[in-house]
Amino acid sequence: MEQIQTSVSVSQTFERLKKKLGTIVPEAELFVKAEIAYEINRLKKEKNAVILGHNYMEPALFHSIPDFVGDSLQLSRIAANSTADRIIFCGVRFMAETAKILNPDRMVLLPAKVAGCSLAASITAEDVRNLKKRYPGVPVVTYINTYADVKAETDVCCTSSNAVDIVRKLDSEMVICIPDEFLAKNVARETGKKVILPNEAFKLRGELQKDSMIVWDGKCEVHERFTVSDIESARAQFPDVVVIAHPECTPEVVEASDYSGSTTALIDYVAKSKAERFLVLTECSMSDNIAADNPEKEMLGLCSIRCPHMNEITLEDTLTCLREDKYQIELDEDVRIKAKRSLDRMLEMS
Repeated sequence: MEQIQTSVSVSQTFERLKKKLGTIVPEAELFVKAEIAYEINRLKKEKNAVILGHNYMEPALFHSIPDFVGDSLQLSRIAANSTADRIIFCGVRFMAETAKILNPDRMVLLPAKVAGCSLAASITAEDVRNLKKRYPGVPVVTYINTYADVKAETDVCCTSSNAVDIVRKLDSEMVICIPDEFLAKNVARETGKKVILPNEAFKLRGELQKDSMIVWDGKCEVHERFTVSDIESARAQFPDVVVIAHPECTPEVVEASDYSGSTTALIDYVAKSKAERFLVLTECSMSDNIAADNPEKEMLGLCSIRCPHMNEITLEDTLTCLREDKYQIELDEDVRIKAKRSLDRMLEMS
């Protein structure tokens, strides 16, 4: 994980952003953003707040106000160990809920009214209970990209970075892996399990083969749009390009890529690689953030897919959130306690 050093004046903030993002964000926009970022950084000290920024945040926010940036697993660990009075999560709602699950006595704020997630919305707690009734005793592994009530019905959570490891450590012939169909299929390929879709599973009436994985049909509205044709087109134009993809992409896209991993793994891969040109198949703001940290390397500008939910998080709303303690996350305590068990188990197994 990375801890960000914030600047102490508007001019310093502007100069730092200009140096980092001058080729990515217009200078006039950076000046306005610097003023807002400075006020946020001043207020967070006054109010003893910590700001967590997911890797998908837009560049001006990502490089100015978070105390820590990273992927969902990294930021979950930070949230679990936080001593701040306020935790401001610049990410989407399920991430802020996770911080609240782990920090019930601290104020957790999400700088947006909704900031939902197509993947999290694809499954309900009732769906999970139905799967458990149909297949009693089969462990349920749930992607962290879910809401608290779904986590509460889960044996253990996982992230894109530790899903394979957690499924292996469960050492179970059958596993229910929800809700991301593509992530589950990518995990199944690496763990040698046979994929069973929900409609197939219910038809089988519980008579499953050994080493099988029951998956859900949820998808990320960003990652499902990448295709093998995108990769082929990029390679036809730029034969030296290195293609890296998030495991929420289809198995075909992951298979056609040179490397697949969590957002942090993708960032680290580019930083350590000797290659000069990359195509990053994930939320496109992250490509800009990688480009800002690796100015000597080229990120192909072929990615134009922004997550509309992540895009709801702005510097302006973060300032309002901090000033007014607005958009607080509240959870039913019984749900929170049950959800915490699945998160604790994930952290113990990671």
